[in-house]
Amino acid sequence: MRPALAADAPAIAHIQVRSWRAAFRELLPATALDSMTGEAAREQYEQQWLQSVEQPPSSHHRVLTALARNTVTGFAAYGPSGDDDRWARTDAELYTLTVDPDHYHAGHGSRLLNATVDLLREDGYQTLSTWVFADDARYRGFLTSSGWAADGSRRGLDLDELAPDTVAEQVRMVTRLS
Repeated sequence: MRPALAADAPAIAHIQVRSWRAAFRELLPATALDSMTGEAAREQYEQQWLQSVEQPPSSHHRVLTALARNTVTGFAAYGPSGDDDRWARTDAELYTLTVDPDHYHAGHGSRLLNATVDLLREDGYQTLSTWVFADDARYRGFLTSSGWAADGSRRGLDLDELAPDTVAEQVRMVTRLS
C-alpha cells in the first residue's frame, strides 16, 4: 500500500474500467455500462484521478494504491462524508474501493480497506460509510465480512442520460472506526 502518485492515474483509470465491466455487468443496463467503460470514459477518469492525486479538495481526501510487484492492482479513495446527514469532521466516506479483476481474492481489497481505516482513525474519524448497489451481493458480502452493516439509508442513482428510465438503487453501508 502507498499513496497514489500522479503516474498512477492511467493504471487507476484502467482498473476502474476493467473492474466496472466485471462487477456491474449484471447490475446495470448494457448501454449504461458501455458508456461508463468506453475509451472516452477511461480518458476522462484518468484526468479526474490525476487531479484527485495532485490537487485533492482537502488534506483529508486521499487515494491509496495496492501494488503487486510494483504494478498497481487496486485503489481506494476516501475523504470526509458528503452526505447531508453525516458530519464531515467525524464521518468519513469511502468513495471507491476497486481491485483489478485479475487480482480479486488476493487480499488487495482487504489491505486497502485496512489501510484506509488506519489512516482515518489517525485523523480522528469515528465512522466510515460507502454507497453500494443494492444488488451487488459480492461487494456487500465483502463489507459485511469486514464488520460493515447497512444503516437503512437508500438512494437512487439516476442513469437516465446513459439508459433512459433507469435508476440504480444503492444502500449505504457503515462501520465504526473507534
